Amino acid sequence: MPATSTTAPVALTAKALLLDMDGTIVNSDAVVERCWRDWAQRHGLDPHEAMKVVHGRQGYATMAILLPDRPMELNHAENAEMLARETADTDGVVPVPGAPAFMASLGGLPHALVTSADAALATTRMTAAGLPMPEVRVTAESVGSSKPHPEGFLKGAAALGVDPADCIVFEDSAAGIAAGHAAGMRVIGVGPRAAAHAPTHHVPDLTSVHAAGDPTHTIRLTLHPATAQ
Repeated sequence: MPATSTTAPVALTAKALLLDMDGTIVNSDAVVERCWRDWAQRHGLDPHEAMKVVHGRQGYATMAILLPDRPMELNHAENAEMLARETADTDGVVPVPGAPAFMASLGGLPHALVTSADAALATTRMTAAGLPMPEVRVTAESVGSSKPHPEGFLKGAAALGVDPADCIVFEDSAAGIAAGHAAGMRVIGVGPRAAAHAPTHHVPDLTSVHAAGDPTHTIRLTLHPATAQ
């Protein structure tokens, strides 16, 4: 189903929120573009075509798609090099509009970071963007399968002690949105990439999202009509 379009506020409830990082709360596109375009060119690939599959996946999974005949051990080795390069490059890493206020509103509410970055890269980018790191986080080291596999989101829900159906995912990429749906969760797509990949709802950024808790330990989300779709 396409994301809903509305002229009135959209009210949603959940027991927990699961947040992707890159493209969802942190804008790291400048770094990702630099590193992956260079990688694609070194391997004789079209950088524009490569960027279509980079977002949302762990690096080794992206490499496996782009170089399907290459041994997986080489993908894992180059992924380690790519993670180190991305961790060292924070030029242009900024919060997605609305992310600082949104993350501040989640203090005390059940939420987790579920990212394809490893722990070092996640820490570096969250720090560079000036965002608080959630206490519960599922990083690349925590899973055996990359998005679009639902493992990361299911582990996030389990760590929070919440049924998957009671979670809402925030994602920006095709792989991440597919992973959220596969986990049996509703998905709010954030940003321009998300709109084409059938999230449950879509917002252009986090300025149009308001989160608050209530005495029943329910998270109440409002997607505001000026921008929510």
